[in-house]
Amino acid sequence: MNDVQSTCGLDVSLAVIGGKWKPLILYHLQGGPKRFAEVRRLVKGISEKVLIQQLRELMAVGVLIRHDHQQVPPMVDYSLTPFGETLVRALIPLCEWGTLNRQHVASVLLTA
Repeated sequence: MNDVQSTCGLDVSLAVIGGKWKPLILYHLQGGPKRFAEVRRLVKGISEKVLIQQLRELMAVGVLIRHDHQQVPPMVDYSLTPFGETLVRALIPLCEWGTLNRQHVASVLLTA
């Protein structure tokens, strides 16, 4: 992870949340623990394979916790760690910007 050595903190942030799906996963987990199927349903368009990979990567950097309830039928859920909560708080202004500028961006992309 050479990005951590950069002088720009954005490189560090993107090393953790880079890609299309991770910010959306984090957004949907901010309301509390969610089961795998629930996350998959909320993150529209993600495949099961990619979701598993993204969840593992977020767990590896300490952003998420996987809690196995040790019961039959199996019940597993995912939640943010305190470290992950700080990351979600950092993403909220970006989410607000996207909401405010949704129409402008859509119109620009339609003409491109």
